[in-house]
Amino acid sequence: MSEFVDEALLYVKAGDGGDGVVSLHREKYRPKGGPDGGDGGRGGDVVFVATAGMSSLIDFQYESSFRADSGESGGNNYRTGRSAKDRRVRVPVGCAVYDAQTGDLFGELLVPGQELIVAVGGGGGRGNAAFATSTRQTPRFCERGDPGEEFRLRVELKLLADIGLVGLPNAGKSSLLRMLSAARPKVAAYPFTTLQPHLGVYRAGDEESYVVADIPGLIEGAHQGVGLGDGFLRHLERTRALIHLVDVSLVERGDPVEDYQIIRRELDAYGRGLADLPTVVGLNKMDICDDDVAALIEDELRQIGCQYEIVRLSAGTGQGVDALVGATVKHIRRIRREEEAVAVEQPKRLHRPAPPPRPLRVEGPFELPEEEGGGLLFTVAGDEIEKLVRRVHLNNNEAVLYLHRQLVDLGVLDRLEARGAREGDTVRIGDSELEYIDSAYVLDD
Repeated sequence: MSEFVDEALLYVKAGDGGDGVVSLHREKYRPKGGPDGGDGGRGGDVVFVATAGMSSLIDFQYESSFRADSGESGGNNYRTGRSAKDRRVRVPVGCAVYDAQTGDLFGELLVPGQELIVAVGGGGGRGNAAFATSTRQTPRFCERGDPGEEFRLRVELKLLADIGLVGLPNAGKSSLLRMLSAARPKVAAYPFTTLQPHLGVYRAGDEESYVVADIPGLIEGAHQGVGLGDGFLRHLERTRALIHLVDVSLVERGDPVEDYQIIRRELDAYGRGLADLPTVVGLNKMDICDDDVAALIEDELRQIGCQYEIVRLSAGTGQGVDALVGATVKHIRRIRREEEAVAVEQPKRLHRPAPPPRPLRVEGPFELPEEEGGGLLFTVAGDEIEKLVRRVHLNNNEAVLYLHRQLVDLGVLDRLEARGAREGDTVRIGDSELEYIDSAYVLDD
C-alpha cells in the first residue's frame, strides 16, 4: 500500500512573456517600408487539474517544482511570437490550495476535471510597429515581456466522504468499515492501529452508494497536536454526517461517557463546523456488553446533553450495523436533497482571487547613504507604473524618451516636483533606478 500524504509544499512559476522586436521592413522597391517588429507571445499558465483516481499527494514528494514555458519573441513582418502552452498539474479531487507565505486561499478543487489557475503567465511585449505614430514614424525600441507569476504553495487534501467515522483508538471504526465495504484496514488491539484515513463504499441497493471515511483515532488534546495530532481532522470538514463510535465493553476503558465527551471536546475545539455535523452515536461491542449496562450508558449520555440518535451495535458480529447506517443515511439523503435544491453548477475553470490593485504612490525624499552616492531618493510605486518601467529597455535612448513622456502623462513628474525633486535626484520604481530630469527639457518625438 502506498503512503498516504495529505499535505505538500510546491513551487510554481508561470512562463514569462516573449519580448517584442525592433525590425524595419526591407523589401525590393520599398526602401522605406517602416517598422514591422511583432509582439512577443504570452507565457504559459500553471494550472492544477482535479483528477479522479488520485487519493494522495505522494507524487509531490518526488516532484515539487512546476514551471510553464515562456512565450516566444516576436518576429519581423509583424509576426507575433508563439504563446506557450499551459503547464497542467494533476492533483486529487478535494484539494485546497493556499499561498504558503500569506495563507491566502487560492481555491478548492471539488469536481473531477475542474481546473484552478494558480500562476498566470506574463503578457508579451510590444514590437516597434506598435509605437509608430505620425511624429514617430521609425521607432527603434520595443518592450520586454512581463514576467510570469511565481508562488510557493501549500496544498492540502481533504477527503470527500459522506460519512466520517470518529472515536477513540480501538472504538471499532476499522472493524465497522470492513463490515460496511470491501475496504480492508488493519485491525488490531493496540492504540493507533489506523495511521492514515481509509475510504470504503457502502452500497444501499443498486442505485445508492455512500463513501465512508475511517479517520485515525483521536485522543484528548489532538487538536493541539497530541497523539496523531489534528492533521487528519481536516478530512472531516467535507463529510456530510458523522458516526461516533463508543466502546461500551468496559474491557479496555472504564468510562464510555467520558470517552464520548473527549471526542466531542476535540471536535468543538477544532471548530470549522465539525461539532455541527449530523451525528449518530454507536454504542459498539454489544456482543460483550450487557443490555442493562448499555441502557445505563444511554441514560448518562442523555443527562450530559447528548441530543443525537443512539444505536447499539457490534461491528464484529454485524448486530445493529444496518440500523446504525440507516439512521445516518437518513441525514445524508436530506442533505443531498438540500444541496440539489440550491446547487450551482461548479465552474470548469477557477482563478485565484486577484490581489487588490495598487494605485500610483509617490514618496520621499529620503537621504541616500554615502556608499550609494548620497543625494535624495524618491520612490514611485503602483501596478501600472511598475509594469511600464519593467517593460522598457532602459539602455535605449528612444525607449527612455518614450518612458519619460508616459511619466509626464501619468502625472508622476508633477508629483515628484511637488515633493521637491530636482535635477540629478534618484527615482526608484520597482527594481529600477532613474535620474530625475525636468520634463521641460525632454520631448518625445
